[in-house]
Amino acid sequence: MNAKLHIELVTETYPPEINGVALTVQSLEQGLRGLGHRVALIRTEQAEESTQSLPDLMLVDGAPIPRYPGLRFGLPAGRRLQSRWNAQRPDAIYIATEGPLGWSALRAARRLGIPVATGFHTRFDDYVGRYGAGFLAPWVFAWLRRFHNRGDATLVPTLELQQQLQDQGFRHVQRLGRAVDTRQFHPGWRDAALRASWGLADDDIAVLSVGRLAPEKNLDLLVRAFRALQAQRPNAKLIFVGDGPGRAALQAANPDALFCGIQRGDELARHYASADLFLFPSLSETFGNVTLESMSSGLATVAFDYGATREHLRDGEHGAAVPFGDEAAFIAATVQVGTQASLFRQGEAARLAVQSLHPEEVARAFAHLLATLAPTRKVA
Repeated sequence: MNAKLHIELVTETYPPEINGVALTVQSLEQGLRGLGHRVALIRTEQAEESTQSLPDLMLVDGAPIPRYPGLRFGLPAGRRLQSRWNAQRPDAIYIATEGPLGWSALRAARRLGIPVATGFHTRFDDYVGRYGAGFLAPWVFAWLRRFHNRGDATLVPTLELQQQLQDQGFRHVQRLGRAVDTRQFHPGWRDAALRASWGLADDDIAVLSVGRLAPEKNLDLLVRAFRALQAQRPNAKLIFVGDGPGRAALQAANPDALFCGIQRGDELARHYASADLFLFPSLSETFGNVTLESMSSGLATVAFDYGATREHLRDGEHGAAVPFGDEAAFIAATVQVGTQASLFRQGEAARLAVQSLHPEEVARAFAHLLATLAPTRKVA
């Protein structure tokens, strides 16, 4: 596809905020710009910013998200968006989040008949159960389905999720794969000085967790799996990278673990590459970008067999792909992989398995998909 498009991306989270949605949107934005497309970003105003309107950036007022310190959902901006898109009509719009800003953008796009794709990034129906409101899950799922079915395409990262949503009444679901920056996440970042600061000798094992420290990440299972491994390998050390509402309790219960806080860029790459085994026990992901980052960094990885693991991790070759939800199997796999002499060879194989996942190719596929969306009907 040689024609250059005018694409507007709408999101209620964006770096320096750290989460899978923010980083995915940034990667798509950068990839589209690199291909020469005209890209504008419409996002929630962050701390210490002033709401402004520039040709390629529109900031929207927001409000704090409960239990997510530092994150804000965008307030509705339908009139501003409709005026903006009437003045300069984009070829397509991508809405990454289903909050008030996302809903207002969807309505404005439909009224103007502009092709619009939505991204299914977060299982909010699962999250409400993990925060003690499971009775709301069916209502939340219906709300998600209604939102996405008003677009021309719902983009998901895996074939597995595509089939699941189609079976549950989602229309126009299309797969858009994910990429990983294999130049950034590289074994070459391994740092003996960092490992020494963790109190590790050359032959000791650093077991790594990267992500939000919160109930939806199933970190109690991660700790139990680590303790089982530690019983076999007393020289193992548990390293947490990330922050969240569960940190204080987790740190109090595990004083021998290291809590490194949020890491970004080269420092994050250094923490990945300096570890030896990556554990990812979450059951609430739509994909799990950290799986690709750990594999690209040369780490054997243990994760449940869905999302990125189902797509890219081969059980017994790159670590372990554990049957979904089987906690006993996750613990057993952690012990098995962590005590194998082939631990480092599995990490090398994991690196090779993701080397072809270039961000530019995902951006190219994304632009092609937006260009081929059927025109929308004007909806009052």
